Amino acid sequence: MSETPADLKLTPAGPDHYGPVLAPYACDPLATRGRFHAEPESGYRSCYQRDRDRIIHSSAFRRLKHKTQVFVYHEGDYYRTRLTHSLEVAQIARTVARALGLNEDLAEALALAHDFGHTPFGHAGEDALDAAMAPFGGFDHNAQTLRILTKLEERYPTFDGLNLTWETLEGVVKHNGPLTGHHAVSERALPAAIVEYVSDHDLELDTYASAEAQVAAISDDIAYNSHDIDDGLRAGLFDLEDLRELPLVGPAFEAVQAAHGDIDRTRFIHVGISQMIGAMVADVLAEARRRLAESNVGSPEEVRALDHAVVGLSDEIAEADRAVKAFLHENMYRHYRVNRMTSKARRVVTQMFDLLFHEPELLPTAWRARAQEKDEHGRARVIADYIAGMTDRYALELHRKLFDPEVI
Repeated sequence: MSETPADLKLTPAGPDHYGPVLAPYACDPLATRGRFHAEPESGYRSCYQRDRDRIIHSSAFRRLKHKTQVFVYHEGDYYRTRLTHSLEVAQIARTVARALGLNEDLAEALALAHDFGHTPFGHAGEDALDAAMAPFGGFDHNAQTLRILTKLEERYPTFDGLNLTWETLEGVVKHNGPLTGHHAVSERALPAAIVEYVSDHDLELDTYASAEAQVAAISDDIAYNSHDIDDGLRAGLFDLEDLRELPLVGPAFEAVQAAHGDIDRTRFIHVGISQMIGAMVADVLAEARRRLAESNVGSPEEVRALDHAVVGLSDEIAEADRAVKAFLHENMYRHYRVNRMTSKARRVVTQMFDLLFHEPELLPTAWRARAQEKDEHGRARVIADYIAGMTDRYALELHRKLFDPEVI
């Protein structure tokens, strides 16, 4: 295996296209497995650049602006939304991908699309929709992302979805690991949307995804911890002193204190979070380089064939990461203020699903036509698609229109 390039140079990567030199285990756009629907490729953008651009210009990407992570959209302007989170994940993913000699455009595309399938109101909304859909195959945000990218986006005259490359779709579905076989990351039955899609377009669910997809997954993890600590501090759910004993966070804050002394709280938090992200990124790079060298992989196919991920945290930092997550679970996600919001969110989603399932004539015209063409299972899936695509604001407004007699 050749060494990871330390100083990336520019070299032709296709007609009229220039890009960084890629490591042998990176996904080369010239070796893509292509798109399900054949299309002529661009003369000045690689296929993965084109995937990224299609994702950015999609309706689903714009809706992320008013879909929340933890706080409902009207709680404040400074809290993260799915859009700001996705941009932060993309920034980390590009940094890691470049340092490892991977394809930045593919890593960025996966980072930007990874949250498309989330419902309004974060995980509370997903849990409610999954419960409502239990008799009809359940609801899974990862499968919903695949539905959006391959079916629900309606932008092109000759096919549904965005017609992304095989590598991007594979990364969306398998970024957390294989879904079938000995190394499957979950014992839960495969979501129907994934089963249906792979029957026509095999995404090789029993293997790991590309190193770029693994980068997007770990970047999501890094961004989650850092911005939830930032948002939790801003919201007053906990304070700086509560974090001093936490691994990762405590050492980051100590480093800021040692370097800058007593500085303004806002600046202290910002620099501390930056320090924490930097420490986790450095750990990922060191651990990935160790695993890549140990595995001696020389192609993306060899990365997929391994029985473990090549990109991840070291054991020490992974343990520290679990401690931070446990703190956030107890002090943020289960805080009474957040509990009140999630309780409301579950009721909004559950009540809307129940009403629209039994009275599909209340759906907008195009959605009603789709629902009425289906049997019960099909109708439920159409309503799940409709609700999952809502922003927080739209869901709250529609709920008022449907249930408040004084709102028309």
